[in-house]
Amino acid sequence: MLKRALEGVGGARRNLGWRSWRTRSLGTEVPKERVECVVIGAGVVGTAVARELALRGREVLVLDSAPTFGTGNTSRNSEVIHAGIYYPPHSLKATFCARGRDLLYKYCSEHNIPHKLIGKLIVATSNSEIPKLNHILIRGTENGVPGLRMMEGSEAMRIEPELQCLKAILSPFTGILDTHSLMLSLVGEAENNGATFSYNTTVIGGHVEQSRICLHISETKCLESCNGSFPSQPEMTLIPDLVVNSAGLSAPVLAKRFNGLQNEVIPPAYYARGCYFTLFNMKIPPFEHLIYPIPVEGGIGVHVTLDLDGLVKFGPDVEWIDGVDEISSFLNKFDYSVHANRAELFYADIRKYYPNLKNDSLQAGYAGIRPKVSGPGQPPGDFVIQGMETHGITGLVNLFGIESPGLTSSMAIAEHIATRYL
Repeated sequence: MLKRALEGVGGARRNLGWRSWRTRSLGTEVPKERVECVVIGAGVVGTAVARELALRGREVLVLDSAPTFGTGNTSRNSEVIHAGIYYPPHSLKATFCARGRDLLYKYCSEHNIPHKLIGKLIVATSNSEIPKLNHILIRGTENGVPGLRMMEGSEAMRIEPELQCLKAILSPFTGILDTHSLMLSLVGEAENNGATFSYNTTVIGGHVEQSRICLHISETKCLESCNGSFPSQPEMTLIPDLVVNSAGLSAPVLAKRFNGLQNEVIPPAYYARGCYFTLFNMKIPPFEHLIYPIPVEGGIGVHVTLDLDGLVKFGPDVEWIDGVDEISSFLNKFDYSVHANRAELFYADIRKYYPNLKNDSLQAGYAGIRPKVSGPGQPPGDFVIQGMETHGITGLVNLFGIESPGLTSSMAIAEHIATRYL
């Protein structure tokens, strides 16, 4: 049972009792433990799933290769609560963003999570962009986004004097939040309802046995010391009734290491790095709303976001990357560096709607990497939530391509998984 696997483990952050596991694995057979629910990945989506399952009375174990929660994309995004404007009607992104937006605002209010309903302007800065802006308004209206309205550039520029545009869409229900505070609350609620979080713990693969997935587990430090290869055998095998693969950037790579899962059902993995630059030496932010240009391939454009402390951020851009090896993917060893020379591209994009941006006012911030299921030149992909109906394996739910609006959608995704797959 799970409690036996946790023998001798103490402290605020519990690990899975590796010493006791090793004691039992001195023989040739890898020790096995049954667990009711396993969530792989302690990002905002995985943690929301763990909380939802725990609230419904399930025994939940969350495994993450990092030393703590939320070290991947959860800590590397714009911290925006999206309204649900851009996505094709009835897509998972549209459905979960709308539901997640409402759940998230309610949760933040009830749990005193710092957030602000700040509003957003989507702007057209040339005549060629106006038809695209009209299409965005139609799509947002079809998705039931409340309060959207088109305004002339003159009205938008009265609201935001530093802005330059010909037309704009006002989205009053777009907001910002403190992601770390949200994560602390979700983890705390999950733990208070019996969930266990095991950090520095990596799921390195699995196999199917009697139509059920068995997970292969190792300490992260074992994987780090294997010189680019996986351990010859796991330190433990977990046999869950339900496993949710919410491993983010490494979710497709991990799924390919589930022996018995057909590779044909695993979508290709694409990675798009997005850099952020911050505005410095300016005491008063130039904008009160979020400012978004017309979307570009791979993203929604280099936009203006504000955090709750008033810091102005521009980004992300889109840089497709490849050549990521499996070990780096498992350990989140992606290149998150922001090169100062990318600032020149940012100045050009930003000045289309913020012409008064001064030279040398941008400072390298941080980068994130979007896990995508469609690549350059392809139509944008939807979230992929894949259960037994697709792959035929009892109790396995794979989450692929959970990029933006993943933060906004997190509680809706959790609700969907708990309702459909328990």
